[in-house]
Amino acid sequence: MADFAELRRRMVERQLRSRGIRDQRVLAAMAEIPRELFVPDDQRARAYEDEPVPIGFGQTISQPYMVALMAQALELRGSERVLEVGAGSGYHAAVLGALAREVIALEVVPELVLRAQQNLEKAGRGQNVRVIWADGSQGYPELSPYDAISVAAAAPEIPAALLAQLADPGRMVIPVGSGWDQELRLVCKREGRITQRIVTFCRFVPLRSGGGLTQQ
Repeated sequence: MADFAELRRRMVERQLRSRGIRDQRVLAAMAEIPRELFVPDDQRARAYEDEPVPIGFGQTISQPYMVALMAQALELRGSERVLEVGAGSGYHAAVLGALAREVIALEVVPELVLRAQQNLEKAGRGQNVRVIWADGSQGYPELSPYDAISVAAAAPEIPAALLAQLADPGRMVIPVGSGWDQELRLVCKREGRITQRIVTFCRFVPLRSGGGLTQQ
């Protein structure tokens, strides 16, 4: 049987710390959260590989380094309300939940909404994370504004709805681009001014629409 605790330790040291992840809170969260609980049973042996892992429905759980890089870019300190777009299996939401006060995680695939919430509960991470069936490109205005927004799917351009729901000051990380030609951008809002910079280049599944209803 795999020693997941040891695999998790190696992930943090070899995939994160050695590549420049310096936020100690991010490193501690990813050293603690059992990533193996957020992948399908038949993929569990791959939970700590240095690449995305399929979770069904054409979706993936992001590469550990990308999860850490996005979380680090948000500079969370523990008091924030965070919107996550593309909850998938719930792993990224679990990491954000360890770093922020509250996480609202949106997922357009109904089957993944239930699975993500169950995974979060199994991992002991459900207390401050709420998974909602919704069209992530439209955000979730009912609970806005959000101090930080993390988008785990690529859009051809930054959705206006998400920008409108970002607090001032606020930070958003989002992959922008079509096909496999994408940029992970950090978008900052301060005193009404929007600035952007490229964090890295990336490959994410496309941002999907279609969650016509919300489910709580």
